[in-house]
Amino acid sequence: MNSSNSNSREEDRRKDSSNATLTSLNQTLKNVQGLLKGRSFPGKVLLTRRSDPPSDSSLRSSDIDRSFSNKDAGTSEWLDDFVEDDIQSKSTPGTNSTGNKSRSSTSSGEDIPRESQKSTMGARATDSARLMKFTKALSGPTVILDKLRELSWSGVPPYLRPTVWRLLLGYAPINSDRREGVLRRKRLEYLDCVAQYYDIPDIERTDEEITMLRQISVDCPRTVPDVTFFQQAVVQKSLERILYTWSIRHPASGYVQGINDLATPFLVVFLSEFLEGSVEDWTTLDLPPEKISNIEADCYWCLSKLLDGMQDHYTFAQPGIQRLVFRLKELVRRIDEPVSRHIEEQGLEFLQFAFRWFNCLLIREIPFHLVTRLWDTYLAEGDALPDFLVYIFASFLLTWSDKLQKLDFQEMVMFPPTPSN
Repeated sequence: MNSSNSNSREEDRRKDSSNATLTSLNQTLKNVQGLLKGRSFPGKVLLTRRSDPPSDSSLRSSDIDRSFSNKDAGTSEWLDDFVEDDIQSKSTPGTNSTGNKSRSSTSSGEDIPRESQKSTMGARATDSARLMKFTKALSGPTVILDKLRELSWSGVPPYLRPTVWRLLLGYAPINSDRREGVLRRKRLEYLDCVAQYYDIPDIERTDEEITMLRQISVDCPRTVPDVTFFQQAVVQKSLERILYTWSIRHPASGYVQGINDLATPFLVVFLSEFLEGSVEDWTTLDLPPEKISNIEADCYWCLSKLLDGMQDHYTFAQPGIQRLVFRLKELVRRIDEPVSRHIEEQGLEFLQFAFRWFNCLLIREIPFHLVTRLWDTYLAEGDALPDFLVYIFASFLLTWSDKLQKLDFQEMVMFPPTPSN
């Protein structure tokens, strides 16, 4: 009995922690909308043409909340609801059935306040409407990308995410008649690349290529170390092949630490088409080699598409990231002078903490099960993603402004603490 109570308390603690992180992520996205003049879909036109600084009234969380329209509220409900579903599916191994039973036994009308029931019903209605919009957008002979981007910015239903991501990145054709043939051809092309570059003896590699492969093989076990799924040998070998093949085909940058993190959301999303439940419980042992090969190829091409838009982030000295860090510093100075001053007083340079944010797109900063939700918004931004990251990270600082102003140099360098998944 004591063990059962302890497990229940631990599950409640993890759920509270996940909900708190979700609230912060939700607030960050709201702050982004406030920074971009409260638009419900802050797209690339505003990001590339806007030169005037945001007005002060659009930067405070309370003002942002009051200024949201009904459409924005619906967006927030959608985000809360389906990410909550993700959180509920992440119970610890061995507790899934009891966790589900517990949720079922406490969900009667007698235990839930009437206001909560109404809120839940409203969120579910919003879900249904958005699901219908996604289904309609994807069911035609040609997908209208602008419409799909607008829908995806506020979150993609998990079971539609693989299809939507392939389309948003331009890997899958928008014409449904061509889609299957193109994917088959690209998957075969990837296999040819692996055979040409990876499946060869070291004697056929240059010294630089051997060094790069060794570095990748060292980094793969370190990738998302707190999610046991990524420690499986098959997963690490797939990740190694993806990273090495990409690096050989992109000699201007080659392999840079951090790119390994960027491949992980694609692995999880494309595997989710074949595996159910919590990522922690996944195993690739039951998947036939052909499916693993197709998943690996999709990850490779989608990673390539993502990095095509930010090549100078990973070339020598990573000038693209340095440029964005400078823009972040200037934006924070204009929108949150107290936290900017505190960072300066502590002798902290933005490069010391924000560099890894841009390098890994916050994958190391938030719980992994929320990463795919954030990436829905990233991929919806398309070519404007690098510029958009400045606003995301400024809002990240804005969300925790009060807490940051109480931290010293060392605590800020490590902020936020390593997330719990």
